Amino acid sequence: MSETPEAPQVTGKMFLFDRPELMSVEQHGQLGVGKPEKRFGFCSAVRAIPVTISEIPAAMKDYPVIFMSAEQPAPLAVVGLIDDVNLFVGDDGEWEANRYIPGYIRRYPFGVASESGGERIAIVIDAGFDGLRKGGEAPLFDNGAPTQMTQSAIEFCKNFERDRQLTDEFVKQLAPYELITGQNAQFTPQGATEPTTFAQYFGIDEKKLNELPDDKFLELRRSGMLAIIYAMVISMGNWRLLLERRARRFSLTEAQITDRVLN
Repeated sequence: MSETPEAPQVTGKMFLFDRPELMSVEQHGQLGVGKPEKRFGFCSAVRAIPVTISEIPAAMKDYPVIFMSAEQPAPLAVVGLIDDVNLFVGDDGEWEANRYIPGYIRRYPFGVASESGGERIAIVIDAGFDGLRKGGEAPLFDNGAPTQMTQSAIEFCKNFERDRQLTDEFVKQLAPYELITGQNAQFTPQGATEPTTFAQYFGIDEKKLNELPDDKFLELRRSGMLAIIYAMVISMGNWRLLLERRARRFSLTEAQITDRVLN
């Protein structure tokens, strides 16, 4: 007697996903997406969000854009400092108007899982998303086929995955130049004699960039990487703006601006 094979499972964790599941008509055919109580509540307690290289020119206007680490130099947009609070998501769960929202956030509750060492990808949905419910306003499937909403979400996820792969290639090409170093973001309150370090991160070392031999600098320009590199360097000016945003959010004085807020 044959047994029905188990549906494939998502292994490992996915950032911001509570219960990632491979989307299927068998498991999710009766479900739809509705408006959650707080639209961006799922990312209200994070300090940084992944971005792709195609997003950096837009993200650099609002956020410091850094790297996850020297070993895993994935670009991140910094949205919070010191506390686990996304300073761009208000108490009402809305993202601040006219600020760039990273694609990783816009695609949620959908995502992508890829085969280990394979080329194929599968669409994932967060079963823990509070806007996912039976009979939701925007059905995932209609008569067993993905609805237009689902098709659009799938296409967005595929495009984002292509950008992510290009981002992986970018950081691989950047590695030989050894421009990514550990850095500190510092602030000196009025009247203080010593600066306070409020963030430690990995970023582009501007001094090393300026000291590159002419042939190496030309390589970066011809590869198209130079514009992205300078966008990340320019984004460092947002550290101070992020501090000011934090001070407003928690009603902090300049002397308190780098203190941890106790709940």
